[in-house]
Amino acid sequence: MEFQDVVRRRRMVRKFTDEPVAEASLQRILRNALKGPSAGFSQGQGFLVLTGEELAKFWEFGASWAPETVTTAPVAIVPLSVKNAYLDRYAKPDKGFAEGDDSWWRVPYWDVDTGMAALLILQTAVDEDLGAVFFGLAPESVERLHSEFGVPEDHDPIGVVALGHGAEIGPSPGSSATKIARREFEEVIRFGHW
Repeated sequence: MEFQDVVRRRRMVRKFTDEPVAEASLQRILRNALKGPSAGFSQGQGFLVLTGEELAKFWEFGASWAPETVTTAPVAIVPLSVKNAYLDRYAKPDKGFAEGDDSWWRVPYWDVDTGMAALLILQTAVDEDLGAVFFGLAPESVERLHSEFGVPEDHDPIGVVALGHGAEIGPSPGSSATKIARREFEEVIRFGHW
């Protein structure tokens, strides 16, 4: 598929068929997630991949902020940002910042980079002719994710990508994309000066 087609076709799919995701597709999606930008090449991400019984256990609490239909997905990927990897990397001599100091980070790149990895997951899903949706985790779900799946405390989930074969054509009924028009290019983009 051409890259522009991937960008054009990418949308949030909230309902899935019962067809499983091919292992080769899942491996490609995960390998592409590792190719995302990483400030200082800190590589401060982790990914929890849930299928089968583990996924069923996750759906008991993890989709409270998502439409109920999202639980039809056969795979969930939880991208996790690891702030300490960035603080450790930037304390190295070639970067020269104080160990453990995050005061100079105006933007938390550990979350930004993990978000970019999540976008690569979403884009690769399109290229694999799959559907996917990114949604957030409720605060009480984060603690349970850590305890039930052994996620290290310094690995912070930025959300969840539900993945599978889409059971919808076009935007999900009732989604924001059906209610709000995309902003016009000229309304968002400025060249040289605002």
